[in-house]
Amino acid sequence: MKLIAPLLLLTLAGGSALAQTTAPAAKPAAKPATAAHRTATGTAAHRTTAAATPAEAVLPANIPVVPGAKQALYALRYIDISVGTGPLSESSVLGTSQADSKIKWYTVHYTGYLAKDGTKFDSSVDRGTPITFPYGVQKVIPGWDTGFEGMHIGGKRRLFVPYQLAYGASGRPPVIPAKADLIFDVELVGISDNPPAPPTPPTPPADAAKPSTTAPESPAGTAPESKDAKPATAPATPAPAATPAPAPKPATPATPAKPEAK
Repeated sequence: MKLIAPLLLLTLAGGSALAQTTAPAAKPAAKPATAAHRTATGTAAHRTTAAATPAEAVLPANIPVVPGAKQALYALRYIDISVGTGPLSESSVLGTSQADSKIKWYTVHYTGYLAKDGTKFDSSVDRGTPITFPYGVQKVIPGWDTGFEGMHIGGKRRLFVPYQLAYGASGRPPVIPAKADLIFDVELVGISDNPPAPPTPPTPPADAAKPSTTAPESPAGTAPESKDAKPATAPATPAPAATPAPAPKPATPATPAKPEAK
């Protein structure tokens, strides 16, 4: 009995140690996540992210929720090429009348391209003269009525204008095709509260203001004849024809003398 007890204790201790050593290996490995689990997890994450979007966060409580994903119809995009150092652009303010409105006049240099093939269809830079237009009052394409927001005077920007904000489905043949997306490189030259002054008519040349005193050379040595010119010497009036003298009347025959009586 004294020998059996230590052997039993040694066996039990060895079995416990073996159990402790093999226990981690006996634990089954974790199964890989199934596709359904991954999908469910992704969907839940998507729902959580979608619920946290600003658009959903600011949605008023009285607007009912509708199913479906949001789609973009069209958008005006831009790249700021350089930020101007002048004042920030201001928008026009439209009132109930012209007196209540505050119109801003923008002076802009631009070059326009067809987005499809890069054809340059117009450029104020090539002409050397910028254009001036009232901003935000539908006197230009819609893309231009909003495309200068946030610009500083002197800044340059590239506008990517979809056809819906340009010349529409019909275009402007033959220069702008139907449904033509456009690209404009623009420069905000200046902003004014007043419309531009009408162009001054050109001053005529000094030589054209005074009539020439040199008579033009006459062809074949003949002096030019003006319709108002009068002959230097009036032609002599022909003398009236002399009245013919009346023909002499024939002499009356003398009365024969009577014979004397014998």
